[in-house]
Amino acid sequence: MKLIDLYKKVVHAGKSVDCRYKCGKISYEDTAILHGKPNTEVKKVLVGIDIEVGELLLADRIRQRQGLDLVIAHHPEGRAWANFYEVMILQVDLLEKAGVKRALAEKLVAQRMREVERRVLPNNHMRSVDVARILDIPFMCMHTPADNQVAKFLTDLFKKEKPKKLKDIIDLLSGIPEYKDAIKNGTGPRILAGNPNAPVGEILMEMTGGTEGPKEALGKLYKAGVNTLVSMHTSDEHFKKAKELNLNVVIAGHISSDTLGLNLLLDKIERKEKLSITGCSGFRRISRL
Repeated sequence: MKLIDLYKKVVHAGKSVDCRYKCGKISYEDTAILHGKPNTEVKKVLVGIDIEVGELLLADRIRQRQGLDLVIAHHPEGRAWANFYEVMILQVDLLEKAGVKRALAEKLVAQRMREVERRVLPNNHMRSVDVARILDIPFMCMHTPADNQVAKFLTDLFKKEKPKKLKDIIDLLSGIPEYKDAIKNGTGPRILAGNPNAPVGEILMEMTGGTEGPKEALGKLYKAGVNTLVSMHTSDEHFKKAKELNLNVVIAGHISSDTLGLNLLLDKIERKEKLSITGCSGFRRISRL
C-alpha cells in the first residue's frame, strides 16, 4: 500500500472507536507522516514504541541488509510531538461520560493542555525527524488512534467480564498476550492503591487522551461515583491525589498498553493487505487476524 493510504487507514481506524462524542472531528495532531513521499510503496516496516536516533540507524542497517520501506513510531516526534497536547481535548468527553459537568471539564482540561504545552515547548522536537531526513527513511508516528484501540478493547472487556474485585482486573489483564509479555519482563499489571479484595465499583479507563488528565478532576470524578482508575501509568502527583481521595489505582502498564493498541490498529490496517513488520523499541507484533 502507499504511505498516504496507510496514514488514512490509521486516522479512519482511530475515529472508528473515537471516545469523543461532542467535541466534533479530531485532527489527531499526534499522528503524522514526518518524512517521506506520500506515494511511497510500503511493504516492509519497522515499528517501535519510541523511534529515536538509535532506532533510525538500526532501520538504515536493516534497509541495507534486507530492504525497508517505512519506520513507524507510536510516541509522536517532530511536529506531532510539539502539537500533541491538542488531542487532549477529547478528555472533556471522557470526564463528562464519567459524571463531571461539561463546563467544568472544559475548564480543567484547558488548564492542563496549557500546562502540557509549556512542558513540551522547549524540547528538541526535530532531532529524530532530522535523522530520518538525512538518511531519507520514510518515517511516521501514530499515537491517539492506537490509544483509542486499547481504550475500547479494555472497556468492552470489562463490560463483558464485570470484574468485582481489584484482583479480578489484574487477572483479566494478565490473560492478554501483551500484558503476559510485560509480566515476564517485570512490568506487568499491578495495584498501586487499594486492596486486591476491594470492590471495583465504577471504573475510569485512562488509556487515551494524549497524556494524563488534570489531577484537579480526580475529586470531581470521586464525587461522581468513580471508584477505580485503570491507567497506563501515573505520575506521583496524580497518584498522591488519588490516594488522598481513597481511589483505587490499577496500572495496566505503559509500553504493554501501547503495544496492545498498536497491534489492534495494525490488525485493522492489514485486513486487506499484509505488511512485513519487524518490532523494536518495546513493541512485539501480535496479530489477532
